[in-house]
Amino acid sequence: MQDPYSSSQGVPPASTEPGQAVPPAASGAQAQAGPDWERATLEKLAFATLHEQRQARRWRNGLRLGWLLFLVVLAWVLLSRSATPTAVSAPHTAMVSVLGEIAAGSPASAEAVTVSLRAAFEDEAARAVVLLINSPGGSPVQAGMINDEILRLKAKHNKPVYAVVEETCASAAYYIAVAADQIFVDKASIVGSIGVLMDGFGFTGLMNKLGVERRLLTAGENKGLLDPFSPMGDRQRAYAQRMLDQIHQQFIAAVKAGRGDRLKEDSDTFSGLFWSGQQAVDQGLADRLGSLEFVAREIVKAEDIIDYTQRENVAERLAKRFGAAVGEVMLRAVHSGPSLR
Repeated sequence: MQDPYSSSQGVPPASTEPGQAVPPAASGAQAQAGPDWERATLEKLAFATLHEQRQARRWRNGLRLGWLLFLVVLAWVLLSRSATPTAVSAPHTAMVSVLGEIAAGSPASAEAVTVSLRAAFEDEAARAVVLLINSPGGSPVQAGMINDEILRLKAKHNKPVYAVVEETCASAAYYIAVAADQIFVDKASIVGSIGVLMDGFGFTGLMNKLGVERRLLTAGENKGLLDPFSPMGDRQRAYAQRMLDQIHQQFIAAVKAGRGDRLKEDSDTFSGLFWSGQQAVDQGLADRLGSLEFVAREIVKAEDIIDYTQRENVAERLAKRFGAAVGEVMLRAVHSGPSLR
């Protein structure tokens, strides 16, 4: 009888019944496959580590490239910051714009306007300087600084200054305009508002109705002055009013010095009211009706108008945004502990 295990069909399949031993041939196959599995695993780990290292290098190189681009843009800004003409030989009218809110950091800040004014006055080909104004007002501090600089530059260069009003020349904007030799307006312009204000809100009554208690701790009895969630005492109100009155008197003095005998003062002149351009001429707050082109052509006698207004270019805006973003990330990274506000 023929042995079944010696047939030409080879070794029979291994049994899959539980507890039955695996034939030696199967064990040898697994043993042969073991090293290949370990090698594949090690290769995967090696490739994963290499991938992480490449990513880390990319981040480092990207950060370095970002800083390099920032420095290049910053250098470009510093080298090309001047937006005013540097060599204009033909006679012309120099224009400096005062547009929008007059405040620190704005295009109509004292820093920006005075830089433009100096460039305009120092150009010998400029026959006169024209302030093109379209502003509802703003900071009396910034306006006072611009007013003082106009008077200083007028005396130094002996060059006439004219103010041309477009839609609005109110409050701090008028504070600037009175430093000019003449003020030109449109008949429908808004002019005046010679006054000072300090505004805010008070929520103490509402808080009492809602049962909300304000817990404000201060060192100094007046440190919470003008806090909207605390009642204002008579003494604090009187103090704030005295400060406003003092600033108002400074404004009035500048108007009287600038307008002189042309001003037809009455009880409403310094009350904070504003007038149309035609009314402003009638009351001596302005001199004539006229536009920028009219002043350049008929008053200065130099029709060519050159804009000396310093403006941010694209590079400056990109540099500021990039710098602000990097600064914010760095502050978040290093910030720890309390801060004073």
